[in-house]
Amino acid sequence: MTAYLTLASIALLLGLLIHGRWPASVLFSLWALAYHLAGLIDQKSLLASYTNPALITVILLLVVSLVLERSVLIERVTHRVLSGPESWASFKLMTATTALSAFLNNTAVVGILMGSISRQKLIAPSRLLIPLSYSAILGGVTTLVGTSTNLVVNAFAIDNHLPPIGMFQLSWVGVPVALACMGVMLVTARWLPRHLPGEADNQQPYFLEARVAPGAPLVGRSIEVNGLRHLDGLFLLEIERQGHLISPVGPEEILQAGDVLLFTGDVNKFQTLHHVRGLEVFGTRSDALLGSNQVEVIIASTSELANKTLREVDFRTMFDAGVMGIRRGDKRLTGQLGRIPLKVGDALLLAVGADFAQHHNLDRNFHVLGDTLVRPQLSGGQSALALGGFALAIAASVTERVDLLTSLMLLMVVFLATRLLTLGEVRRRFPFELLMVIGSALALAKGIESSGAAQLLAGWMRQLFDGTGVYGGLVGVYLLTLLLTELVTNNAAAALAFPIGLATARAFGVDPTAFVLIVAYGASAGFLIPFGYQTHLMVMSPGHYRVTDFFRAGLPVSLTYSVVVLTLTPIFFPLTVG
Repeated sequence: MTAYLTLASIALLLGLLIHGRWPASVLFSLWALAYHLAGLIDQKSLLASYTNPALITVILLLVVSLVLERSVLIERVTHRVLSGPESWASFKLMTATTALSAFLNNTAVVGILMGSISRQKLIAPSRLLIPLSYSAILGGVTTLVGTSTNLVVNAFAIDNHLPPIGMFQLSWVGVPVALACMGVMLVTARWLPRHLPGEADNQQPYFLEARVAPGAPLVGRSIEVNGLRHLDGLFLLEIERQGHLISPVGPEEILQAGDVLLFTGDVNKFQTLHHVRGLEVFGTRSDALLGSNQVEVIIASTSELANKTLREVDFRTMFDAGVMGIRRGDKRLTGQLGRIPLKVGDALLLAVGADFAQHHNLDRNFHVLGDTLVRPQLSGGQSALALGGFALAIAASVTERVDLLTSLMLLMVVFLATRLLTLGEVRRRFPFELLMVIGSALALAKGIESSGAAQLLAGWMRQLFDGTGVYGGLVGVYLLTLLLTELVTNNAAAALAFPIGLATARAFGVDPTAFVLIVAYGASAGFLIPFGYQTHLMVMSPGHYRVTDFFRAGLPVSLTYSVVVLTLTPIFFPLTVG
């Protein structure tokens, strides 16, 4: 009975993760605590899950990456690859991204390259950004440090007293997979939309919300008389009045105090409203706000703004900026902007004050697309020190002179001592949510195993694939992991699939290595649905993509990825009796 109740709780957890209303860190922590209270995990095991050496390695790698992502190398690479014909530039971009993502945090790589791609005028960004995101995934499966998901699986392996994953053990399958999928992407990139820079008709517009202030000259006068009908480049879309929408808006409509006007059109023409007296844009006079500098940003996966409204977080005070518009892929967001729950990947058009660039929380919350706010980059000497130190740490780990955890700790101390990294930056960018997700997931895995739920699932898997043998079980674990990673985040998918994969390997009585690695490969196989992978969400709004764009371009990539993984994994990691 305990096993069935545990499976029911996991099903509920999965449903809540898919729903997306509550953060994964909160849900996993709650479930870990519930398993402890239910007696499935003792207190010592629960606390040990959050101090797992492999988990600390994940955290250190992300902290060290804060320095590496400021290297001038990535920016220089971008300028060189985005030249020549589109297909050649796309190939160079995919190659560079895959190589960088094999060792650097893929979110950071995509964040930096995304800004450069969005700013350049040679090639439509929409033809490059999905391949950029896919290439970051492919680079991630070639090495142990390529993505946090690999390190999560490694943490589970170590926690279950299995041999740790080697630095390049994933490469035997990962490199052929990357090469095959890059070839497919060169073809599928032609199916992506072509939104050329500067073509306003092809771009999804922002929507600007303005409120008629009490006592404004606009009150008691019609739209026509107030001159709001024929604004240069702008269109008055609708009026919200005391909870009711007026749409379409006729020229004779009389304005009242408190009316909220929604404008759309060319973002460069929003300055037109600067001269309209009596309008407030997000609580500030339009002449003050629209006279400020305009900056376009993308909400980062680590942002504290996710699932909150602008009013809830007091956006103006937090960033010394007002929100002029919000864009979500190709989705039209209307109504009062201050009441729209923000999502990771949303594009915000900001009118920023003089102190905006000085706020220390920008890196944690935003990826900046414009040229006006580029993070201070490392000098040539600093870049050499940072990249050389990281290469030395990886080399020491590969040669087994020093384990990866120790080498990353030493590297972080060097970065702190040389001021390449500050404690303030560590505090601001510390991946606390990831720590809670992985630590709690390790605890959940122990609960799933102790309750008998993992063994129950493994028995079902063996019965289901009894006619195809152990290889059928391997395929089943992979497909389950792939499905989970499309529905929830990749780290959550790895956490939920690993106990099942390990129990299935034990049920068949074979060496679990192939099953451990197939979970790692499957957890990074998210190409179809943008909501399960953070880099997909990052590029969705800058590329003006629809969900169908990801599916159309990603389906051939996903099929190729799966075929190569399922063909090569049992070859390089035989399913021998353990």
